[in-house]
Amino acid sequence: MIIEYTPEGGEPQRLDAGRMRASEIQIIERTADRRWDDIREAMGQGDVNAMRTVAWAIKKRQEPTLRYGDFDPWDDELRVRLDARETRAYAAEIFAKYGSNPDDLAEAFNELREVAADREACDAAIADVTAPKDPEPAEPEPSPASPSDG
Repeated sequence: MIIEYTPEGGEPQRLDAGRMRASEIQIIERTADRRWDDIREAMGQGDVNAMRTVAWAIKKRQEPTLRYGDFDPWDDELRVRLDARETRAYAAEIFAKYGSNPDDLAEAFNELREVAADREACDAAIADVTAPKDPEPAEPEPSPASPSDG
């Protein structure tokens, strides 16, 4: 999961929450007073407290003295995006769910493009899951026994 932080008048920052150290997770859990699994789920639902807490912990990597109270972004400055691995997984789920309905499939893929951190990776994932699959080769039938067998 990627948290996109765009401070007012500043450049967007991509904060990768896909790989966190155990010590960071412990700090996040204590600060948010929630379990890590709940925090990750809440981020996916746009929970500003979850996004703020995780973004703060990631920013502390570069700014170790950054205090939680000093990192107070506006609600529209934080947005969650899907990383390439998550985008690929969602593309497969979407195709499995809507593959037989082209209109719903197109709409769902457009929504995926909106939340993916990397548009090119998203398009590649969509192309991959929608590409015709080669049927698995059938096992060769055993050859009939010859008259000398026997």
